Amino acid sequence: MRIGELSRRTGVPVPTIKYYLREGLLPAGELTSPNQASYGDAHERRLRLVRALLEVGGLSVAAIGEVLVAVDDKEQPVHKLLGTATRCLVPGYGEASGSEGAEDAETVLARERVTRLVASRGWHIDPGNKAVEALVAALASLDRVGQGGFVDVLDDYAEAAERVGRADLDYTAGRVAREDLVEAVVVGTVLGDAVFAALRRMAQVDASVRTFGEEASRA
Repeated sequence: MRIGELSRRTGVPVPTIKYYLREGLLPAGELTSPNQASYGDAHERRLRLVRALLEVGGLSVAAIGEVLVAVDDKEQPVHKLLGTATRCLVPGYGEASGSEGAEDAETVLARERVTRLVASRGWHIDPGNKAVEALVAALASLDRVGQGGFVDVLDDYAEAAERVGRADLDYTAGRVAREDLVEAVVVGTVLGDAVFAALRRMAQVDASVRTFGEEASRA
């Protein structure tokens, strides 16, 4: 198909498709003449993935580029490749440490809590994992704003996250092709975060109504 047809199928404007081609988010089409190229179903699939990561997942073009490099890497073992892909998707929250590289008291306490949580749940995860650092930073920030008591529900959060994590991998288990497997993890992680956030808010509204009355549903 020509680029115009690719645009019509996906709803992505031609100038945007050309931008993605320049940025390497889409592979080049097959040249049919010096100024024309042909695109196939793989281009349409990749373009829809890029738009989903951008519009629903909220990733930047640069982050999408990193994710796609991981998706297309056929040299690494699948487990390592999945780890690379998911690490690209974990948002950063700045440095968890205090001034001059020394961790403040809140960060030290948060790190101890996260270490205990990982050990108690028997999770196989490296202490330097980006997600671990993000959790440390979040807990330290909660402590600084006077909400340190949030740790009382941390294990409940971990239990829910564990169930969701298992569901994610159960979803991907049926994918046989390598590209399908890695894409499923990427899409499931990014778009799954959006789905889970929406479900969490819906559950909060329901719990608020049940706890505080019907007027809470209008909040």
